[in-house]
Amino acid sequence: MEEPVKTPGDTADEPRDFIRQRIERDIEAGQLPDGVVTRFPPEPNGFLHIGHAKSICLNFGVAEEYGGHTYLRFDDTNPIKEDEAYVKAIQEDVSWLGFEWTALTHASDYFEELYKFAVDLINDGKAYVDSQDAEAIRAGRGTLTEPGVNSPHRDRSVAENLDLFTRMRAGEFADGEHVLRAKIDMSSPNINMRDPVLYRIRHVTHQRTGDAWCIYPMYDFTHCISDALEGITHSLCTLEFEDHRPLYDWVLDNSNVNFHPPQIEFSRLGLEYTVMSKRLLNRLVDENLVSGWDDPRMPTIAGLRRRGVRPAAIREFCRRVGVTKQDNIIEMNLLEFCIRADLESSAPRGMGVLKPLKVTVTNWPGDEETLEGPWHGKNEALGTRTLPFSGELWIEQDDFAMEPPKKWKRLSPGEMVRLRYAFIIRCDEVITDADGAVVELKCTYFPESRSGSDTSGLKPKGVIHWVSAAHAVAVQINDYGRLFRVPAPTADTFLDDINPDSLEVLNGYVEPAIMSSESRHFQFERLGYFYKDPHADGQFNKTVSLREGF
Repeated sequence: MEEPVKTPGDTADEPRDFIRQRIERDIEAGQLPDGVVTRFPPEPNGFLHIGHAKSICLNFGVAEEYGGHTYLRFDDTNPIKEDEAYVKAIQEDVSWLGFEWTALTHASDYFEELYKFAVDLINDGKAYVDSQDAEAIRAGRGTLTEPGVNSPHRDRSVAENLDLFTRMRAGEFADGEHVLRAKIDMSSPNINMRDPVLYRIRHVTHQRTGDAWCIYPMYDFTHCISDALEGITHSLCTLEFEDHRPLYDWVLDNSNVNFHPPQIEFSRLGLEYTVMSKRLLNRLVDENLVSGWDDPRMPTIAGLRRRGVRPAAIREFCRRVGVTKQDNIIEMNLLEFCIRADLESSAPRGMGVLKPLKVTVTNWPGDEETLEGPWHGKNEALGTRTLPFSGELWIEQDDFAMEPPKKWKRLSPGEMVRLRYAFIIRCDEVITDADGAVVELKCTYFPESRSGSDTSGLKPKGVIHWVSAAHAVAVQINDYGRLFRVPAPTADTFLDDINPDSLEVLNGYVEPAIMSSESRHFQFERLGYFYKDPHADGQFNKTVSLREGF
């Protein structure tokens, strides 16, 4: 049984997760003279998503806890899919989450060393150049129930392999004409050990090394040696690499490296109503099903940031999810709970109207009234703001009902309601259009009912929010829902599972103080948390609702 995760506030005697337990055993055994050294090694072929956030928090987190340090290393060994724009985006995301790397490295920094290690394997008779095409190699590997068969080129001499490998590097051969394979065991029950490919030919310009190389090492050969060269003490990977651990160990055991880090696997983070595969996320972007990698409906760090999620909420979410050995799907409600908890005490609270309904105060004397309200009822440090009031207001359409249900506490014909921080009003007349839709309410206000100095003796049943029509600022409000209709979309059905109503664009109004405030995060009272989009003037993105539910 796995141990529960230690959380802030736990005592030192309470159990830790299995990775921290391993680190503490290594410390007690004197195996970490230079401290804990970890790395976060993304491939720059897309934007980071919230699943990566778990790995970031773990790798950087344990290094911080035990006085160590962390490398940010880019696994840039496949230039066909990689781009420098992704490199910059990943750096921004890691920094935004609140972490600092000791050094920024790239797998391409070690291309020359990796090539020499491959030559050593050839000289030791542990690697050979295979001239079969990819289909033949794949067929020769066998299946889970049948062993593979040796390549007809497996017994090439060392001299011939060295000659071919040298010519591969020199660019004499076309893509796919040859590969370098490890010579391990074609009958191994672990297919990853059946003479895996170590190098392949790619005549593609690399974003960092240009055209200096036309052969590129495979991930399974690259990352273990990179770990060794950087002195990584604990190579933390997700569970899909568990079957690759024997190959990780084989490469290090058979290469002339002076250090052998242990690979330790932990569960991936899955989240309801979304997909985490970069391939599928790429399709969403490429097929214009979302507006880009930073679309607020995407599970990417950039998307969450543009939605208004703050780093502390993501870190807390990852802490609550914990570190285990069992993959599972986390409920979206947990993430939304963490987002609300982070914003609740610090986000200013203002008034915005998403679906406006006009209210005309028929007995308003005509002069502008200036009211005042706190930015947060429980956080005096946020101060107050002024609220202009006039004879024409906007309220929410949903705050009025022609035929109210039982226990209705909002506005209806002949009934009263209090306007937040303002006055009590009574609905006297309802104006409808030709189709019977309500377009305006004629109301009376009671001047002696001013909030904070009410002497009216009136007892309305409810309180609603509002904005002055003469002073309100028109804005676009993007109300985001789940990107998918089902909790667990699959690669086969995810296009069919997309929620066509995941974005509702509303033309609403906000009080002027919201627009002049330096804050970008707000709670629109009674509606939810919203974020002033930094890339689009006059737009607000809904971050999260005020309560759970879908």
